[in-house]
Amino acid sequence: MRRWIRDGDQVVGRLDRQEAAVVRGLVSQIQDMLLARAEEAPQDELAELTGIRTGPSTAPDDPILGRLLPDFHRLDPDAPDPAEVDSAAALRSLHEPELLDAKTGAAEVVLSTCAPDGGEIRLRIDQAEAWLSSLNDVRLALGTALDVTEDMPEELPPEDPRSPHLGVYHWLTWVQDTLVDAMMQ
Repeated sequence: MRRWIRDGDQVVGRLDRQEAAVVRGLVSQIQDMLLARAEEAPQDELAELTGIRTGPSTAPDDPILGRLLPDFHRLDPDAPDPAEVDSAAALRSLHEPELLDAKTGAAEVVLSTCAPDGGEIRLRIDQAEAWLSSLNDVRLALGTALDVTEDMPEELPPEDPRSPHLGVYHWLTWVQDTLVDAMMQ
Protein backbone atom coordinates (compact mmCIF):
# COMPACT_ATOMS: atom_id res chain seq x y z
CA MET A 1 0.00 0.00 0.00
CA ARG A 2 1.22 3.40 -0.81
CA ARG A 3 -0.03 6.39 1.14
CA TRP A 4 -3.39 7.79 0.19
CA ILE A 5 -3.03 11.13 -1.59
CA ARG A 6 -5.48 13.86 -2.45
CA ASP A 7 -6.06 14.49 -6.15
CA GLY A 8 -8.56 17.31 -6.48
CA ASP A 9 -11.98 16.02 -5.43
CA GLN A 10 -10.68 12.49 -5.00
CA VAL A 11 -8.46 10.48 -2.72
CA VAL A 12 -6.20 7.95 -4.44
CA GLY A 13 -4.52 4.87 -3.05
CA ARG A 14 -3.14 1.61 -4.31
CA LEU A 15 -3.43 -1.87 -2.81
CA ASP A 16 -1.64 -4.95 -4.05
CA ARG A 17 -3.58 -8.20 -4.48
CA GLN A 18 -2.84 -9.50 -0.97
CA GLU A 19 -3.69 -6.19 0.71
CA ALA A 20 -6.95 -5.99 -1.21
CA ALA A 21 -7.77 -9.56 -0.14
CA VAL A 22 -7.15 -8.66 3.52
CA VAL A 23 -9.30 -5.52 3.35
CA ARG A 24 -12.11 -7.22 1.43
CA GLY A 25 -12.05 -10.31 3.65
CA LEU A 26 -12.19 -8.40 6.93
CA VAL A 27 -14.81 -5.92 5.71
CA SER A 28 -16.94 -8.83 4.40
CA GLN A 29 -16.73 -10.60 7.77
CA ILE A 30 -17.88 -7.47 9.61
CA GLN A 31 -20.65 -6.89 7.09
CA ASP A 32 -21.84 -10.49 7.53
CA MET A 33 -21.91 -10.11 11.32
CA LEU A 34 -23.89 -6.87 11.04
CA LEU A 35 -26.35 -8.34 8.53
CA ALA A 36 -26.90 -11.35 10.80
CA ARG A 37 -27.63 -8.95 13.66
CA ALA A 38 -30.11 -7.05 11.46
CA GLU A 39 -31.95 -10.31 10.83
CA GLU A 40 -32.48 -10.65 14.60
CA ALA A 41 -34.80 -7.64 14.52
CA PRO A 42 -38.29 -8.48 15.71
CA GLN A 43 -40.97 -8.68 13.07
CA ASP A 44 -43.43 -5.90 13.68
CA GLU A 45 -46.64 -5.45 11.70
CA LEU A 46 -46.81 -1.77 12.61
CA ALA A 47 -43.28 -1.29 11.29
CA GLU A 48 -44.33 -2.82 8.00
CA LEU A 49 -47.26 -0.40 7.75
CA THR A 50 -45.41 2.74 8.87
CA GLY A 51 -41.95 2.00 7.52
CA ILE A 52 -40.50 2.66 10.98
CA ARG A 53 -38.26 -0.28 11.71
CA THR A 54 -37.32 -1.48 15.14
CA GLY A 55 -34.33 -3.49 16.18
CA PRO A 56 -33.51 -5.77 19.08
CA SER A 57 -33.92 -4.13 22.47
CA THR A 58 -31.01 -5.99 24.03
CA ALA A 59 -27.31 -5.56 23.40
CA PRO A 60 -25.54 -8.24 21.37
CA ASP A 61 -23.99 -11.10 23.36
CA ASP A 62 -20.94 -11.22 21.08
CA PRO A 63 -18.23 -8.84 22.39
CA ILE A 64 -17.25 -7.77 18.87
CA LEU A 65 -20.82 -6.85 17.95
CA GLY A 66 -21.15 -5.22 21.35
CA ARG A 67 -18.19 -3.00 20.47
CA LEU A 68 -19.61 -2.17 17.04
CA LEU A 69 -23.13 -1.58 18.38
CA PRO A 70 -22.63 0.03 21.79
CA ASP A 71 -25.45 1.01 24.10
CA PHE A 72 -27.09 4.31 23.24
CA HIS A 73 -27.57 4.97 26.95
CA ARG A 74 -25.24 3.62 29.63
CA LEU A 75 -26.86 2.33 32.77
CA ASP A 76 -25.44 2.69 36.26
CA PRO A 77 -24.32 -0.90 36.93
CA ASP A 78 -24.57 -0.41 40.71
CA ALA A 79 -28.13 0.85 40.81
CA PRO A 80 -29.99 0.48 37.52
CA ASP A 81 -33.21 2.44 37.58
CA PRO A 82 -36.03 0.45 35.90
CA ALA A 83 -36.93 3.54 33.86
CA GLU A 84 -33.34 3.74 32.58
CA VAL A 85 -33.41 0.06 31.61
CA ASP A 86 -36.57 0.67 29.60
CA SER A 87 -35.16 3.81 27.97
CA ALA A 88 -31.91 2.06 27.03
CA ALA A 89 -33.85 -0.78 25.43
CA ALA A 90 -36.14 1.66 23.60
CA LEU A 91 -33.21 3.70 22.30
CA ARG A 92 -31.47 0.58 21.01
CA SER A 93 -34.66 -0.68 19.41
CA LEU A 94 -35.25 2.63 17.64
CA HIS A 95 -31.72 3.50 16.51
CA GLU A 96 -29.92 0.23 15.90
CA PRO A 97 -31.52 -0.42 12.48
CA GLU A 98 -30.24 2.96 11.26
CA LEU A 99 -26.76 2.26 12.61
CA LEU A 100 -26.72 -1.16 10.97
CA ASP A 101 -27.75 0.40 7.64
CA ALA A 102 -24.94 2.96 7.87
CA LYS A 103 -22.31 0.35 8.76
CA THR A 104 -23.35 -2.21 6.14
CA GLY A 105 -23.65 0.57 3.54
CA ALA A 106 -20.10 1.74 4.30
CA ALA A 107 -18.87 -1.84 3.99
CA GLU A 108 -20.60 -2.12 0.62
CA VAL A 109 -18.79 0.99 -0.61
CA VAL A 110 -15.43 -0.55 0.34
CA LEU A 111 -16.29 -3.83 -1.35
CA SER A 112 -17.46 -2.09 -4.51
CA THR A 113 -14.43 0.22 -4.79
CA CYS A 114 -11.68 -2.22 -3.78
CA ALA A 115 -11.02 -4.58 -6.67
CA PRO A 116 -10.26 -8.20 -5.65
CA ASP A 117 -7.00 -8.03 -7.61
CA GLY A 118 -5.95 -4.76 -5.99
CA GLY A 119 -4.73 -1.81 -8.00
CA GLU A 120 -5.46 1.89 -7.90
CA ILE A 121 -8.43 3.05 -5.86
CA ARG A 122 -10.00 6.44 -6.62
CA LEU A 123 -12.54 7.61 -4.10
CA ARG A 124 -14.86 10.58 -3.98
CA ILE A 125 -14.90 12.22 -0.55
CA ASP A 126 -18.17 10.50 0.43
CA GLN A 127 -16.65 7.15 -0.54
CA ALA A 128 -13.49 7.94 1.43
CA GLU A 129 -15.68 8.69 4.47
CA ALA A 130 -17.32 5.29 4.02
CA TRP A 131 -13.86 3.70 3.88
CA LEU A 132 -12.91 5.47 7.11
CA SER A 133 -16.06 4.23 8.80
CA SER A 134 -15.61 0.67 7.59
CA LEU A 135 -11.90 0.54 8.42
CA ASN A 136 -12.74 1.83 11.87
CA ASP A 137 -15.29 -0.95 12.33
CA VAL A 138 -12.71 -3.55 11.25
CA ARG A 139 -10.13 -2.09 13.65
CA LEU A 140 -12.65 -2.05 16.51
CA ALA A 141 -13.56 -5.66 15.84
CA LEU A 142 -9.96 -6.79 15.48
CA GLY A 143 -8.91 -4.77 18.52
CA THR A 144 -11.66 -6.42 20.57
CA ALA A 145 -10.72 -9.90 19.36
CA LEU A 146 -7.03 -9.27 20.12
CA ASP A 147 -7.75 -7.50 23.42
CA VAL A 148 -5.75 -4.47 22.27
CA THR A 149 -5.10 -1.94 25.02
CA GLU A 150 -3.11 1.29 25.23
CA ASP A 151 -0.50 -0.58 27.26
CA MET A 152 -0.02 -3.31 24.65
CA PRO A 153 3.46 -3.30 23.09
CA GLU A 154 3.84 -2.62 19.36
CA GLU A 155 4.97 -6.21 18.85
CA LEU A 156 4.10 -9.37 20.71
CA PRO A 157 6.39 -12.36 21.20
CA PRO A 158 6.29 -14.71 18.19
CA GLU A 159 4.74 -17.48 20.30
CA ASP A 160 1.74 -15.26 21.16
CA PRO A 161 -1.10 -16.40 18.85
CA ARG A 162 -2.21 -12.77 18.48
CA SER A 163 1.15 -11.68 17.08
CA PRO A 164 0.44 -11.99 13.31
CA HIS A 165 -2.98 -10.40 13.69
CA LEU A 166 -1.56 -7.45 15.61
CA GLY A 167 0.52 -6.64 12.52
CA VAL A 168 -2.68 -6.48 10.47
CA TYR A 169 -4.24 -4.23 13.11
CA HIS A 170 -1.26 -1.84 12.93
CA TRP A 171 -1.31 -1.88 9.13
CA LEU A 172 -5.03 -1.02 9.09
CA THR A 173 -4.31 1.81 11.53
CA TRP A 174 -1.71 3.18 9.11
CA VAL A 175 -4.09 2.84 6.13
CA GLN A 176 -6.78 4.71 8.06
CA ASP A 177 -4.34 7.41 9.26
CA THR A 178 -3.02 8.10 5.76
CA LEU A 179 -6.58 8.27 4.44
CA VAL A 180 -7.45 10.88 7.08
CA ASP A 181 -4.31 12.85 6.21
CA ALA A 182 -5.15 12.80 2.50
CA MET A 183 -8.72 13.92 3.13
CA MET A 184 -7.53 16.84 5.25
CA GLN A 185 -5.21 18.18 2.52
